[in-house]
Amino acid sequence: MNDNLSDLYIDYLISSFGATTATGLSSSVGGSISHDKIPRMLSRKPRTSADLWRVVKPLIRQMESPEGVPITDDSKPPTDGNGIICRHYDRCSGRNVKGISFMTALYHSQ
Repeated sequence: MNDNLSDLYIDYLISSFGATTATGLSSSVGGSISHDKIPRMLSRKPRTSADLWRVVKPLIRQMESPEGVPITDDSKPPTDGNGIICRHYDRCSGRNVKGISFMTALYHSQ
């Protein structure tokens, strides 16, 4: 259930146009998922890069080629703030930074 709930939560965040809440997610599925399940899911042990690899490895293997390369990029601290900029812990710098905390990943092959 946790993976299904994670997928549902991610879809909810992506498809929302405004503020998102656990009660909003619960309402969007007609109350079939308790709003209390969302914070419990989010407070469990953080996922690791190994967890991510287990999810994407089958997809990568389907399109893998000798010329293919994985490309990743994390967000950079901006010079100006706006409504979506926040402080988050950056592992590369070892401190809290202002920015958008997200990672972009793609696989490119000829």
